[in-house]
Amino acid sequence: MIEYPHRRYNQLTDEWVLVSPQRTDRPWQGQVEKIPSNQRPIYDPHCYLCPGNQRAGGASNPNYESTFVFTNDFSALVPTPPEGGEIPSQLLRMSPVRGTCRVICFSPRHDLTMREMPKEDIRRVVNVWAEQISELGQKYRWVQIFENKGALMGSSNPHPHGQIWASDQLPNEPWKEEQQQKRYFEENGSILLIDYVKLEQQQEERVVVENNNWIALVPFWAVWPFEILLLPKRHVLRLPDLSDEERDDLASLMKELLTKYDRLFDNPFSYSMGWHGAPNDKADYTHWQLHAHYYPPLLRSATVRKFIVGYELLAEVQRDLTAEQAAKRLREC
Repeated sequence: MIEYPHRRYNQLTDEWVLVSPQRTDRPWQGQVEKIPSNQRPIYDPHCYLCPGNQRAGGASNPNYESTFVFTNDFSALVPTPPEGGEIPSQLLRMSPVRGTCRVICFSPRHDLTMREMPKEDIRRVVNVWAEQISELGQKYRWVQIFENKGALMGSSNPHPHGQIWASDQLPNEPWKEEQQQKRYFEENGSILLIDYVKLEQQQEERVVVENNNWIALVPFWAVWPFEILLLPKRHVLRLPDLSDEERDDLASLMKELLTKYDRLFDNPFSYSMGWHGAPNDKADYTHWQLHAHYYPPLLRSATVRKFIVGYELLAEVQRDLTAEQAAKRLREC
């Protein structure tokens, strides 16, 4: 176990992270989070995502019994944005973005999280994710599927749900991953994340859970304390490309991973997660590998979170807990 300060290189985004494991015992007198309550009704008449209820924008939900997808009433992206004026300087660059935003309710039950849903219901969510990418990918270059779980991650509603933002532009993070994966493929003739999975399976230090078709690990270059990189073991470009068996195994592994998260501090675990697959234009993306990121903020306990401030905002990100320590703790949950 490396216990001295060092930097780790992120092969996927061409960035560095400072690791300072000697800081783990420093006293904490900063902000302490409230432990979220897990006591919620099956149906909440005041929830704008529950079946049959009126949403904040005025529309009413159908009495859905499984998953439910609708266009966000307050979308950040629109299909036909108004045209802007001229920018009178080459130092000021802007570009219009076309897109749409959707909400996906994972379950009609208000009291569940993804982890608490039956595996077959999680499998339905996987199918909806794939269907949305297939549909929106015909029109938009990038389709970002994500979930913010818990008020700690900015979720405004505890009903189990995620979001889908589609745009005709490639956002910053996928753009960085596109550059790095393409560069690696051109230099090595192989897929960066496939090679990385093989290395992690050999070393075994950072693998948290795996099954026949999937692996979840704390990446060597992780920034967040219990960050997870989730990948299929074979070369897959996008979610719609998954076989039935791979979708079944994905649902099983996600349930197992999220159970470990909740057991880590014995409370509902907050996180932001999202899928990164190959862009949807006609270019050759052989170098891409489908994967999901989980970014959880909790650092030492259910009430102490990691903040990106100070040195991390002004220089580079830093973590106190090594990826190997985090993976070991999660495996043991």
